[in-house]
Amino acid sequence: MLTTMSIPCSIPGVRQTLAKFPMDMTIMKRIAIAGFQHETNTFASTLAGFSDFEQTDAWPGMLTGAEVIPGMAGINIPITGFIDAANAAGGYELCPVLWCSAEPCSFVTTDAFERIAAMILDGIQDAGEIDGIYLDLHGAMVTEAHQDGEGELLRRLRHLVGPDLPIAVSLDLHANVTPAMVTHASTLNIFRTYPHIDMAETGANALVSLQRLMAEGPLFKAYRQIPFLVPLTAQHTGSSPCEALYAGLDSLQFSTLWSADIAMGFPPADIFDSGSSVVAYAETQKDADGAANILLQSFMDAEGLFDDGLMSPEDAVAAAMANTEGKPVVIADAQDNPGAGASSDTVGLLDALVRGNAQGAVLALLDDPETASAAHEAGTGAEMTVALGGKSGQEGQHPYQAHVRVESLSDGVFPFTGDMYAGNVADLGPTTVLRILDTTADVRVVVGSKRCQCLDQAVFSHIGIIPTEQRIVAVKSSVHFRADFDSIASRIVVAEAPGSHPCRLDIVPYRNLRPDVRLGPGGAPFTPKS
Repeated sequence: MLTTMSIPCSIPGVRQTLAKFPMDMTIMKRIAIAGFQHETNTFASTLAGFSDFEQTDAWPGMLTGAEVIPGMAGINIPITGFIDAANAAGGYELCPVLWCSAEPCSFVTTDAFERIAAMILDGIQDAGEIDGIYLDLHGAMVTEAHQDGEGELLRRLRHLVGPDLPIAVSLDLHANVTPAMVTHASTLNIFRTYPHIDMAETGANALVSLQRLMAEGPLFKAYRQIPFLVPLTAQHTGSSPCEALYAGLDSLQFSTLWSADIAMGFPPADIFDSGSSVVAYAETQKDADGAANILLQSFMDAEGLFDDGLMSPEDAVAAAMANTEGKPVVIADAQDNPGAGASSDTVGLLDALVRGNAQGAVLALLDDPETASAAHEAGTGAEMTVALGGKSGQEGQHPYQAHVRVESLSDGVFPFTGDMYAGNVADLGPTTVLRILDTTADVRVVVGSKRCQCLDQAVFSHIGIIPTEQRIVAVKSSVHFRADFDSIASRIVVAEAPGSHPCRLDIVPYRNLRPDVRLGPGGAPFTPKS
């Protein structure tokens, strides 16, 4: 039976619904699906080994084969959006291979990359005859052996399946898109929001792209790199100029344009192709190039508008204390953001809160399993002296010596409730709230046993702290926290406290960037050292 099919498309400004493709409904299209996620901060100290991809933290642990589809159900993540869209459309047999992720940190070990890449390639080969492949990737993976982890994985996959099989890939907004990714993938669909509330939507868009590829063949591609880096703190898509840049995707007027996307890049990755880029796909090379050129020029015109708004920790605390509105001030400890690979255990902002005599202040999430374990052993209400945080071995960083009271305890297992992670369950290990004593400041710290970006109010509320009732809420996050904290904040300030996620790019000790890329908007060009 030959019929036609139309399914929704959520690519704004390009196509709201698919053209009706001829499909033989007696033949199911077989699609192999897999995911391998890591965002690599090459300036961080902790490597990502195979066991890091196996463990459950803020995301599910490693899933293989038949575990993938039920294990990812109900979560705002690209592969879930792809699966849901395929099931809604009908006519597809999904062949799940593997999905895994590890918390952002330093390089993925050679052992982990080789083992996981082999599992993906072997699983696809064992899937038998397939009509297409979908990969849920990040786009900023760096391994001990490869600057471009995703490009290397795609190169191997293309060698396995040949030049013609459609491969659709979804990428994070922070992807450092490389020539190899563009060459070996048939299409790239990229998140359009930061905070990333459209992850599942992007996976659904990847299905739309893959259906087009399977029905009508390849698209023409265009790829442009932006000649300056943008710090994460200036990449918020709800602020200028990113808000306008992404809105510009809706106004592209090319008759054969299929999709166009922006990747803001991940500057803590010291690789040749680090930074922002744009991609476009069309049925003619002229239209693909035209769309990419317009997006490139829009970036160039906006260069002077990027601003990361960094304040010293002392100034951030003073600004928060000066606030007279009823809502809390949220302070972002952006440079110790574990979501960007930092340790989540530096105490510069904590020290500033105490020295600044902050009142009604809470901070989360400090990664210190040793202290969390001691608190659980001591019990609620116990007082003890602790060496808090500062155990990751970063130069110039030391634990914060404090006398504290254990106010509450948790096993660290709780459901996220905010827009980004809703549907997922955290497993952060023993967690505690500690009140700093022997000071006139009123400061409490949420201490956990696994690194997790504080992007959800549930990190506080699950252990008895209601964020809306605080005067100051300090979060170890760069921008993602905005998805769940913007609505409760009277003001947001970004503190330049110590951490291994550097935000002032002009002082970062890069070694591997391409020559002349500018170190931040309006920054000096990078010059490789001989």
